[in-house]
Amino acid sequence: MWDTIESDISKSGSSTYLTPLQQFIFSFLTRCLVGADPSSSPEIAESGYAMLNRWLALQLLPTVKVGLLQPLEEIFLHSFAFPFLLVQFDYNKLVKFVEKEGKEVIERGESEFKLSSQDAIHNLMFILGFNAFGGFSVFFPSLFTAIANDETGIQEKLRKEVREKCGSSDSPLSFDSVKEMELVQSFVYETLRLNPPVPLQYGRARRDFKLSSHDSVYEIKKGELLCGYQPLVMRDPEVFDDPETFVADRFTKEKGKELLSYLFWSNGPQTGSPTESNKQCVAKDYVTLTASLFVAYLFQRHLSTNEPSSNNRSFASHVIMLNLSEEKPRERSLGPRVYAL
Repeated sequence: MWDTIESDISKSGSSTYLTPLQQFIFSFLTRCLVGADPSSSPEIAESGYAMLNRWLALQLLPTVKVGLLQPLEEIFLHSFAFPFLLVQFDYNKLVKFVEKEGKEVIERGESEFKLSSQDAIHNLMFILGFNAFGGFSVFFPSLFTAIANDETGIQEKLRKEVREKCGSSDSPLSFDSVKEMELVQSFVYETLRLNPPVPLQYGRARRDFKLSSHDSVYEIKKGELLCGYQPLVMRDPEVFDDPETFVADRFTKEKGKELLSYLFWSNGPQTGSPTESNKQCVAKDYVTLTASLFVAYLFQRHLSTNEPSSNNRSFASHVIMLNLSEEKPRERSLGPRVYAL
């Protein structure tokens, strides 16, 4: 990913990192979940991420705010489901790729979980596209933004921890190595606290019960639909000191580890374990470790990132400018390191 970005900069002086980031996420997750290398299909390697983007957009568009004049948005975007036909061509291409290149995983689905071949393929597609690719495509830009917006000097502390634990860019990083990086992991947790990839959680009560808060008790009846808005809950001043502020080392040391019991981003606490009954994200630990790897690699490779001031910056339209500084200049001139996200 970084090689692609730097190559673009060397040619034109600027680059968008959203596309190479999503290509990287797609390739990484396809290898991890499907056991397939996208490069085996030039079309999938080049456009697989875009096919998933279109498939995701069609499913999410009826549920998200896009900023059109009301009530037009509600009438034309939020009142009906869009036909699958609009993305069927892309989806079928991805299905054929998974069917051809992911045979080992599909066979496991058939033998261990008694799924049909088609059920196994479509389950893989949902996990790959909706759960994994969609979540990381929201979460990783939030990490970039948190790093770039820092004005507290945390970048130097992150770089120092990464270099002390893992050395130079020639040293390999792994899940085991980032587990030793307390500040890097805390930075990831704090990003999840303020910017959970999935802000809303829904559930239907299976029985009558009482739901308690700090100062109130609510009677919930069986069958009632409940909605939790995690960004609001994660700003509870009764639990988190200075809850509106990004505090990178909030989850370090003993007190920080205790706070992990109150960190909800995965449909359950960070200290919880996923089960069939609680429906917590089964990959929650892999998400945080993968994000920690991402942050660690950034500071192992670069000294810092800085965000120039801009009056018309818009995260929603991916126009966040980043500047990356390398520890050792390359022989070729890369020009100003200005990235458009």
